[in-house]
Amino acid sequence: MSSQPNAQGIPHKLRVTKSSDGYLSLITETGEPYICPVCGNDKFVYNYERGEIVCVVCGTVISENLVDLGPEWRAFTNEEKGQRARTGAPITRLVSEALTTVIDWRDKDVSGKELDLKRKLEVIRLRKWQTRARVQTSYERNFVQAAQELERLKSAMGVPRPCVEQALEIYRQALEKELVRGRSVEAMAAAALYMACRMLKTPRPLDELIRFTKASRREVARCYRLLLRELNVRVPISDPVLYISRVAEQLKLTGDVVKTAIDIINKAKKAGLTAGKDPAGLAAAAVYIASLLHGDNRTQKDFAIAAGVTEVTVRNRYKELAKALDIKIPIK
Repeated sequence: MSSQPNAQGIPHKLRVTKSSDGYLSLITETGEPYICPVCGNDKFVYNYERGEIVCVVCGTVISENLVDLGPEWRAFTNEEKGQRARTGAPITRLVSEALTTVIDWRDKDVSGKELDLKRKLEVIRLRKWQTRARVQTSYERNFVQAAQELERLKSAMGVPRPCVEQALEIYRQALEKELVRGRSVEAMAAAALYMACRMLKTPRPLDELIRFTKASRREVARCYRLLLRELNVRVPISDPVLYISRVAEQLKLTGDVVKTAIDIINKAKKAGLTAGKDPAGLAAAAVYIASLLHGDNRTQKDFAIAAGVTEVTVRNRYKELAKALDIKIPIK
């Protein structure tokens, strides 16, 4: 996804979301809300007749010539919707732009009868040319391999689909700038997925990602720094709050513990205690303190395993937070 401005100062591609009041909100690739360059408004509407996204205040056309991907029919009941719906493959970057159908290897016609020798030779020849036509260039072959690797990581780690889509877009930009040359597909794909998860605020620890890929931690970290340096993307600093729910879910903690842990992290931010600290370690320490305050006595090892950090990290962050925020831990 490119956010380079055009002649009017409007990015070429924006992510569109619909707010609760019915207006559209535009999000840039860095996750920041896009505002109208004329009046500064952040609410837009879609003109279905012209295929344009328009500012609701000054009427500035933000994007035009949009393709309507919705159906041309209307349905008012679930039964009517099911009757009028038609099948079709979804639009996704994970599917190659080449042919998606494959000639069967069974050498049988539509009725299930065996083909004669002349027809078999013809089908073999067609199948060979189809295989060559599906992926013609090294760019396409590398892109398909990266898509398969990202799909495998998604299934193994449970990563949401938007993160995989964003990772594939990052990989495509790296391919265009020839950053993949001389580097393994596994390492570049893992680095792109790590970056995408941080951009979409669903961070995963790098050590967790390393467990599901053949590339080493050093190689993935080197590729991530390369992407961060060469691509025009901004990766936000990981917020410790984003790790709290993950730790609490693995330990089956209550919502009150999660709320208290979030309050502790917010107080630590105001006091400047989170700068330069591992967000996963801070989250584990905050959840540990919150669980003690709510009478749930578990070991620091449990929280360290859930957050993917060491017990020493949890212990140090726990002491720092408790002392700086003057939190009285009950002794039992």
